[in-house]
Amino acid sequence: MTFQNQVRPLVITVALSAFLAACGTPERLSQVGQQPPLNAIQDPTTTPGYRPVQMPMPEPQKAHYSPNSLWRSGNRAFFEDQRASQVGDILTVTVTIADEAQIDNRTERSRADTSSSGAGGALGTAIDTIFLPAGTAASDLASVNSSADFEGEGSVDREETLRTNIAAVVTQVLPNGNMVIEGRQEVRVNFEVRELVVAGIVRPEDIRSDNTITSEKIAEARIGYGGRGQITDVQQPRYGSQVMDILLPF
Repeated sequence: MTFQNQVRPLVITVALSAFLAACGTPERLSQVGQQPPLNAIQDPTTTPGYRPVQMPMPEPQKAHYSPNSLWRSGNRAFFEDQRASQVGDILTVTVTIADEAQIDNRTERSRADTSSSGAGGALGTAIDTIFLPAGTAASDLASVNSSADFEGEGSVDREETLRTNIAAVVTQVLPNGNMVIEGRQEVRVNFEVRELVVAGIVRPEDIRSDNTITSEKIAEARIGYGGRGQITDVQQPRYGSQVMDILLPF
């Protein structure tokens, strides 16, 4: 047996072991017939990829106490309006989208054009005799015919419904008192991540007493709902097909 024949089974065994270890096969085999264990509670700051949250916040205010008084400056309770009013406050956005559109378009266009030119009289006779072959008349020297037909038809039948709630943070207070808000929510189920993004400008008087606001009262609203993951990748055409769709003129 040559050295190459001796090394080949070893390489295959190592590669197969590495593949099985990467897939977690030994761990899965050890859990046959058992419930999947839950991960232990751990400090999130010690997990790989942890990044501290940085958001715009108001200037800190020093609390002042008054003798024989239940009121404390800076307190956000005890008959105080709990609606969002400054940078860093949180409010709940009720997203309600129910759009329905039906559009039918039909276009027809037709055009016909006929043009002819020639020469008669003495000039026509001279041209017939000198320049044109026998059987050809100068009166029919040139003739152009053109026609074009176009017919287009299109229709749109769309119905979209989205109802959900998302918490948003006040990121800026404009000079007139209106507030810029932005909220982002991500939910991961198996290998698919669902994303919901809400941003825009709201008026303080449009915020309800329970610190909620409806999406139709958000100016410059930017609402995005989508996903990313294995299912989304399968539903999209491959990059090569997308490039060909852009480049091919037909």
